[in-house]
Amino acid sequence: MSRIENAFKNGKAFIVFLTGGDPSLEKSEEFILEAEKAGADLIEIGVPFSDPIAEGEVIQAANIRALTNGTTMHDLFELAWKVRQKSEIPLVFLTYLNPVHHYGYGKFFAKCNEVGVDGIIIPDLPFEEQRELKTEAEHYGVNLISLIAPTSKERIEKIAKEGKGFLYIVSSMGVTGVRSEIDTDISAIVNAAKAVSKTPCAVGFGINTPEQAAKFAAIADGVIVGSAIVRIIAEHGENASKHIYEYVKQMKEAITR
Repeated sequence: MSRIENAFKNGKAFIVFLTGGDPSLEKSEEFILEAEKAGADLIEIGVPFSDPIAEGEVIQAANIRALTNGTTMHDLFELAWKVRQKSEIPLVFLTYLNPVHHYGYGKFFAKCNEVGVDGIIIPDLPFEEQRELKTEAEHYGVNLISLIAPTSKERIEKIAKEGKGFLYIVSSMGVTGVRSEIDTDISAIVNAAKAVSKTPCAVGFGINTPEQAAKFAAIADGVIVGSAIVRIIAEHGENASKHIYEYVKQMKEAITR
């Protein structure tokens, strides 16, 4: 059983996103381990990028902070390797296609395999154009995780059938960021995916309260929280660890009640 499969084997998974290198690589490592201690089941490490089209203001600002610090792809591989020396928590890169293409597909996924990165999410890679990259990823044992958006509709079954690791169900249209209300019919999307696939479904984009987390955990196999975590880091900087711990613990408890 892969590390990503393990994340979903003991009930609902709580997935934490943070931007690698914000406020520093050392602190990113600390925050990841703190989130795991609090109950996180899987970590998404955001690769800082200068034009993150799917991200709202909170994560855009984190990208700028990390890039200003000089964070590189090499640094993020080093971060993953350091975490892997201390933990078996599944690690997934969330990146745009440009950094992967620039690094070289084969070289990139070979490095993922070497340092213990289990999966990758690429928001600007259309499902229909995945073939070449997916072949390289699978060759090195890395799951290419597909996103299913509210607009996917007739494509849901096609995407779900080929899904690896987990299916990222996008809760809302637009960019990332906390939302007070999420009105998308997530049940219909999850049911359509589960009709053709056994790959776990995790819901993300906008979730930030225990009530929201519990609501969507009842529908899907996991919940993803990003902007709320990144906002804690923005507010508390190098002193964010205890705040991340408290928040993750509260959210994990909410989805496992």
